[in-house]
Amino acid sequence: MRAWQFNEVNEPFTLVEREDPKPGADEIVIDVKASGLCHSDVSFVDGTLTPLLGYRPIILGHETAGVVSAVGADVTAFAVGDRVGIPAVTEGPGTAVDGGFADKVVVKADLVVRVPDEVDFSQAAPAMDAARTSYRALVTFGRVEAGQNVGIIGFGGLGSLGAQIAKELGANVYVAEINEKAWDDAKDLGVAGVSKDIRDFEDRGLDVIVDFAGFGTTTASAVDAIKHGGRIVQIGLAREEATLSMQQVILKEITIVGAANGEKSEAEEVLRLMAGGNIASKIVPITFEQIPEYVDKLAKGEVPGRAVAIL
Repeated sequence: MRAWQFNEVNEPFTLVEREDPKPGADEIVIDVKASGLCHSDVSFVDGTLTPLLGYRPIILGHETAGVVSAVGADVTAFAVGDRVGIPAVTEGPGTAVDGGFADKVVVKADLVVRVPDEVDFSQAAPAMDAARTSYRALVTFGRVEAGQNVGIIGFGGLGSLGAQIAKELGANVYVAEINEKAWDDAKDLGVAGVSKDIRDFEDRGLDVIVDFAGFGTTTASAVDAIKHGGRIVQIGLAREEATLSMQQVILKEITIVGAANGEKSEAEEVLRLMAGGNIASKIVPITFEQIPEYVDKLAKGEVPGRAVAIL
């Protein structure tokens, strides 16, 4: 099989050929159909997150979807031909062991989820990280319900998915995004309002605000904008620290909670929602050969969406 191998920090990927993997007793082999590129891959290459890797050289790629091509002797939950995805976890492919920047990947069966027939592999791959993370923010920690007014700060890859999930749950969505070029996409989604600052929607009685930006000032704006007794979910990591009005937090009795990556069950739930056809990432399809090029483009901020290698 072909694979793009990461060797050392700031060194170029190497295209290698390896023997097709064989499954252990509790493993399956997946023929990769789609492999998403994530900014974490950039952080592995530039050294920021390299200590998280299980070893080097390693095959990166932690947003993977494909078809089961072999199963281990003890595996009963999956069979050859099943459509599956691998939720991104630190102990999984692309981090602890070889990942999805390859024709095939071997993975422990208990890490894998089924991909509904209605969800294309190109959407399932980034759903294993980005969409699942947005789902965790809106549903698990945001506790968004039908009829609520929900603020979304940042309409990038995760924020746009968050807005779609909130609408799918029956919420009224208000988006704050400083990049006016993204406003048309938000309006096309049918959100109730778009502005540069979430405080412009303070009079809407926002029940939940999810800060996908995390610039500190955005979190402070969320504190100003949220209604009494409201909930703020912090997921953006653009700044390490934020200065907030604790008077506002106390007097408005605000709940502030952090949300991170997600769990296997959340990957399954977001795929179920995506099967309805109303939730999708903005995909930039690329070829297997373009993976190193687009990791570099991603580092430079030149990818207007989620780059996904289609195999």
